[in-house]
Amino acid sequence: MNRHLALGIDFGSLSGRAMLVDLATGAEEGLVVCPYKHGFIEDTLPSGGVKLPPDWTLQDPADYLDVLASIPRLLAQSRADAAEVVGVGIDFTASTVLPVQADGTPLCFLPAFQSHPHAYVKAWKHHAAQPYANRISELARSRGESFLGRYGGRISSEWLLPKLMQILEEAPEVYAAMDRLIEATDWIVEQLTGQERRSSCAAGYKALWSKRDGYPARGFFTSLDGRLADVVATKLSPQVYPVGSRAGSITAAASALTGLLPGTPVAVGHVDAHVTFPAAGLSRPGQLLMILGTSTCHLLLAEEEKAVPGICGAVEDGILPGYWGYEAGQPCVGDLFDWFVRRQVPPAYHEQAAERSCSIHQVLREKAMLLKPGESGLVALDWWNGNRSVLGDADLSGLLIGMTLATRPEAIYRSLIEATAFGSRLIVEQFEAGGLPVCEIHACGGIAARDPFLMQIYADVLRRPIRVSASRQAAALGSALYGAVAAGPERGGFADIGSAVQHVPREAGTVYESDPSREAAYNRLFACYSQLHDWFGRGGHDIMKQLKALRLETSLP
Repeated sequence: MNRHLALGIDFGSLSGRAMLVDLATGAEEGLVVCPYKHGFIEDTLPSGGVKLPPDWTLQDPADYLDVLASIPRLLAQSRADAAEVVGVGIDFTASTVLPVQADGTPLCFLPAFQSHPHAYVKAWKHHAAQPYANRISELARSRGESFLGRYGGRISSEWLLPKLMQILEEAPEVYAAMDRLIEATDWIVEQLTGQERRSSCAAGYKALWSKRDGYPARGFFTSLDGRLADVVATKLSPQVYPVGSRAGSITAAASALTGLLPGTPVAVGHVDAHVTFPAAGLSRPGQLLMILGTSTCHLLLAEEEKAVPGICGAVEDGILPGYWGYEAGQPCVGDLFDWFVRRQVPPAYHEQAAERSCSIHQVLREKAMLLKPGESGLVALDWWNGNRSVLGDADLSGLLIGMTLATRPEAIYRSLIEATAFGSRLIVEQFEAGGLPVCEIHACGGIAARDPFLMQIYADVLRRPIRVSASRQAAALGSALYGAVAAGPERGGFADIGSAVQHVPREAGTVYESDPSREAAYNRLFACYSQLHDWFGRGGHDIMKQLKALRLETSLP
């Protein structure tokens, strides 16, 4: 065996990426990207043609198995022997949950449930569970539950418990048939090892679990719904395993699917954003990491627990051992830009991109660069997928104000980028107002790696330097590092994640410095953004919710 390789498998929103990393050099030895055949299922089910209501976002777990089946191709193209792979790490978008039988079989694989929407994976951005999230928040507030403070004072529809309640209320037959509702990261680990090992990261940030107290008390679940009294034991699992620990090893069945050797160590699963922190070489309090992709996640370490209104979660050891890991985020970033170019950009712009053999984003960026901050007279609220932080309200919607008959697509495109930057600035200010200093800002993810125009706007809006990780696959790299930790030093891996960060080399990334000449204009635009944010999001007017209610009513058969 010539090399010590670790395999990181990153399950993103629309594709999975499997990457081999040489632990001696830090080099990416091979990468396979496997798009999900069904993508996001938002209109009709792939089998039976069942129409979905608004705000539903499902996925088919068969797509995830296709990612595992791509690993033999990765080994072949990397000219890697399976014996060189010392360990495997997994990360997944969260909260992405699926109902399964006791043996891990997804209910949607069964003929009886193939046409039942609630039997499928509920993706992280499934927002149809918002009424149940509201009920959980209201009950926790009325009971004075201490856990609510760890989640910014409000529970998100994106998390596990609201999705579980939706199944219970709207599809009791699915609830009765499922033996477990499981995070996709834990399900993949179970497919590889044959053992259910719930991740402390996913449970902590998405299922109200804590290292000190476990899940909320039985009395809380009973008050929520008597049928949930024993939900932890019957539908979840009281056993939760720390990230960085070994979940098990590759089984014979998993070996046949992946080409990996039986007995290869597999790490406890992770959340995709959180696994990138060590991949970016970060390890200290005050370092904030933005992971920019379909959505954006903001992660920050601190040495103590603080209740910060509007954050998504504070979890002990949730990002790195020994620290409190704080999470906030925006659920619509890359999704927003993708919507705009698919639905709003006129054909002439697409024709320009085709003639130049470049992306439509490049055409729009080049035109938008010619505009000065504020020149278009536009400002937007980036709530096309609702608001995750700091309002925690999936019933909010997007807004664009200031348009005239002279408004051009590139002006709108720039205003949408600026809106996501303003959302990030609001999050940074919320952290600092809550007593958590932000000393450095780092970024990673696909958008951060390939869009210097956007990153410069972010640096200008945030008024600070932003350091971008050199790795274009930071989540896969982070998972590989955890795979090496699961292997341990005796197999060529590492004793802990700190050792992995210290010993695996990383390339230096790009630094974007803020431009003081743009500060005044962006401060004025940010003030406009903040006024709109509070007017529509903090009770000035509920017109967005009225419109959503009307949309839901008129969509009923």
